[in-house]
Amino acid sequence: MKTSRLEAFSDGVIAIIITIMVLEMKVPHGAGLSALAPLWPVFLSYALSFVYIGLYWNNHHHMFQLTESINGGVLWANLHLLFWLSLLPFATGWMGENHFERWPTVLYGLNLLCCAIAYYLLQTVIVRHQGPQSQLATALGRDLKGKISPVLYIAGILGAWLVSAWVGLGFFVFVALMWLVPDRRLENRIAALSRRSGRSGTDSV
Repeated sequence: MKTSRLEAFSDGVIAIIITIMVLEMKVPHGAGLSALAPLWPVFLSYALSFVYIGLYWNNHHHMFQLTESINGGVLWANLHLLFWLSLLPFATGWMGENHFERWPTVLYGLNLLCCAIAYYLLQTVIVRHQGPQSQLATALGRDLKGKISPVLYIAGILGAWLVSAWVGLGFFVFVALMWLVPDRRLENRIAALSRRSGRSGTDSV
């Protein structure tokens, strides 16, 4: 099976998730700047989740650029990822409305952990379907960032639970920043394939 319908469906779901999150930011009744002050936790939680959704969309897009075909297992693994991503608006809203209290922050971290595990499972299912010598498997290599992220999420969850919600948030922000640093593995592989395809097209003329 080709990947086009899966990618289109995933893009639509992710767009809806972002829309739901921004709708949680209610317009204040007052007209002064002071009316915005109570909204800062909601805005900060929205901004963090927006970055995470953007990171997942970006990496999902690059991963499927190196995926030649899919099977039923990939479809279900992708739905599993979308399920946990679709819960982010709830976790984000609860954390923001309660000003980063302990339990909402713990739940947010658990949601992020489940998203990371689901993405890793999707990646693993694709590699298993295409084989260890596939373009995706070669581009991923040892995938250190993908393996260390769940560990940092667990540290953040424990920090929020045992110490302070802000300690947990520190870990969650750190993981987001870690993934914001450009990861050239997949992009370089895609570019190499494009150059190879271009040379092949020139040779055949």
